[in-house]
Amino acid sequence: MTAACIFGCSGPVLTDAEQAFFREVRPFGFILFRRNVETPDQVRRLVSTLRATIDDDAAPVMIDQEGGRVQRLGPPHWPVYPPGRIYGSIKSDDPLLAQAFARLGARLMAADLVALGINVDAVPVLDVPQPGAHDVIGDRAYGATPEQVARLGRAAAEGLLAGGVLPIIKHIPGHGRSTADSHLDLPVVTADAEALSSVDFAPFRNLSDMPMAMTAHVIYTALDPKRPATTSRKVIRQTIREDIGFSGLLMSDDLSMKALQGDFADRTRRSLNAGCDIVLHCNGDMAEMTAIAKATPKLSGKAKVRAAAAMARIPKSPEPLDETAERARFAELVKSAT
Repeated sequence: MTAACIFGCSGPVLTDAEQAFFREVRPFGFILFRRNVETPDQVRRLVSTLRATIDDDAAPVMIDQEGGRVQRLGPPHWPVYPPGRIYGSIKSDDPLLAQAFARLGARLMAADLVALGINVDAVPVLDVPQPGAHDVIGDRAYGATPEQVARLGRAAAEGLLAGGVLPIIKHIPGHGRSTADSHLDLPVVTADAEALSSVDFAPFRNLSDMPMAMTAHVIYTALDPKRPATTSRKVIRQTIREDIGFSGLLMSDDLSMKALQGDFADRTRRSLNAGCDIVLHCNGDMAEMTAIAKATPKLSGKAKVRAAAAMARIPKSPEPLDETAERARFAELVKSAT
């Protein structure tokens, strides 16, 4: 039986202890970071070993490959991709060019990932940055309006899907007004419900058909003044599931982030009890993962159905791609937007 969690690992090769732990726990999937990446062959071996520990050669293996500041794969083995903002900055009389540009960037990223066996990317960022907010989102956003973020976010999601990679919309219901970096502190957003609905939630509403979403470790005082979205039953049920209409697989953001309080068993139980389907833990710390695993149930019920539905969205065969020609075209588009 699969556990309702996703775990990272400590380095480029699994330790004996990690292999034994993953075999026992059988997490739903895994996440890779820069510390896990050296060369293409090494990443392929690591991905294969991770899947072997849970006897599932199609298990989700995810990565944060946005481009810009958040890019786990990079030179010398992989290309540099621009931040999300670049896609909306291209100058053209063609209103559809920015969308084609964003889709192409994501399609090329998908080609990189599929070649390594990675089948999930934590993209697109659908947060709408607001004046005065912390720059944790900043140029990761596709634009400054919900309409632009939704258009380009959908283009990126479709580019990933066309290439055989599942997108994760994040950080639902919106991180763009955050006054703090949730890696380090708990952000509190005081905007009223109308402003949140019309701006912050709008891109997520537009992409509510996507297979996976990641929560925001953010308190919205107009929705729940005590708990961040990740651990708020009210926010998940009334805002994410009902208002936004997201019916896919909902995962927490990283449980090791300092925005959350309590020990790791508490964080796990609160996230799952609030309505997250899956909890995510990224840093590979064995003691933390052990505490989370003890508090994590097996994937069952609606969460299991959503997980299966999400994985079924991966196409059997990626869309054809003339990689040499499209990478050259992408480079020209980047040049014209910078």
